[in-house]
Amino acid sequence: MVDRTPTLLGGKWISEGSAFERVGPFVRTVVSSARAAESGDARVAAEYAKAGSRTVARLAPATRAAVLERAAALATERRDAIARLLALELGKPLRDGLGELDRVADTFAVCAAAARDIGGDVLPVAGWARGAGNTAMTYRAPAGVALAITPFNAPANLLAHKLGASFAAGNSTIVKAPPQAPAVSAAIVMLLLDAGAPVEAVQLLHGGGEVGAELCAAPEVAVISFTGSAETGAAVARAAGAKRLVLELGGNAATIVCDDADLEHAAKTCARTGYSNSGQSCISVQRIYVDRAQKDRFVDLLTAEVKQLVVGDPLDPATDVGSMVDEAAAERVQRWAAQSGGQIAHGGTRDGATLSPTVVVGPPEDAEVVVKEVFGALVAVLPFDDFDTVLETCNRSSFGLQAGLFTQDADRIFQAWRELEVGGLIVNGSSNYRLDHVPFGGVKDSGFGREDPRHMVEDYTVVKTLILRGLSIWGEN
Repeated sequence: MVDRTPTLLGGKWISEGSAFERVGPFVRTVVSSARAAESGDARVAAEYAKAGSRTVARLAPATRAAVLERAAALATERRDAIARLLALELGKPLRDGLGELDRVADTFAVCAAAARDIGGDVLPVAGWARGAGNTAMTYRAPAGVALAITPFNAPANLLAHKLGASFAAGNSTIVKAPPQAPAVSAAIVMLLLDAGAPVEAVQLLHGGGEVGAELCAAPEVAVISFTGSAETGAAVARAAGAKRLVLELGGNAATIVCDDADLEHAAKTCARTGYSNSGQSCISVQRIYVDRAQKDRFVDLLTAEVKQLVVGDPLDPATDVGSMVDEAAAERVQRWAAQSGGQIAHGGTRDGATLSPTVVVGPPEDAEVVVKEVFGALVAVLPFDDFDTVLETCNRSSFGLQAGLFTQDADRIFQAWRELEVGGLIVNGSSNYRLDHVPFGGVKDSGFGREDPRHMVEDYTVVKTLILRGLSIWGEN
């Protein structure tokens, strides 16, 4: 039986109204059904959030932190059930889903710590003659209403980041869930509410771009956090107007394997991180640049590792690679591989939405698998001759989210950190590595802002200044 996922609107769970169904990409049957946002729902949500934001703002940071810590504990208790939803709605292997729920628990815990750190400053106002005799202070106040627009590829943890940091800051949050993961999104919202957050803290709407655009344009919304494609991010910015934005807009991640690298380690790491979640990650390994003298051996090692990956039912604990989000996405990546102009060393076949892990060797620099974001179970391997040149090659991408580098040379490490146009560099690891309490974000078409709880709390708050005239803690003369 398919459970219908309701809307949380104006403090009430609502199931009545038209619905849309989610067909699981692996099982190919309906796995969830969600109540679709109706005309006027965005306006109701914005007005309710504005009115309710004062209720949330009045909670002491310690109170918010305690709620978030309970939400972290609930994420651990419910990890099996939510991981199963991830497998059904998205085809994500159970082991990846369980790992995502572990990260949800960590994320809520880190958000709790960020809430406890919210404070302000006593300003050195008396350091200037005109300020003498006065006292000035600041504190970080809630922005008011936040809008969280989440993607399908990591709907649990990315929602935990946005919702957790927003609640830590003291805001009321409107969540626009991805149509591909309505039940997962509702389960994460329930973690916060069941942990004791007031109902004014969050609302949940299901729908497509139309409701998202209406929410972005709502004057009550003070800050928008969006994760998705660069094209949709540009639409969000246009609809939002003069609002604070945090945009994470995807990538075309490069990993560089130098001549002094541990090839076995590099190959195993790239195989394991290039196809997790079927490559549907903004930092998934996509382009691997290997020193030309080591390229053939690296390809052999990589291919051997890829062949060991278990492809199949995402509910099977042994599965490494499940299905992609839908058949159209898998067909696109398969087509790009066939048209790449490179040698398909492994994979390139498809069964519905399940694409076999694909290795393309030596595609031309203008191939789609090189210049575009693949966002699928495909890795391209290309040779390089000179370290300076490969850095320039990586920087030709319009994206700049994260990169990987395998080397033991400290000079190369610091040169790459200095010169690569990316938000993060992973040394002796692939691009596909993230710690949820460390700043994460990109440059260029990969967006702006940093998605870790401490930086997100800064984005979700405003600095308010208090000046006490004629009352000084500094002395009068």
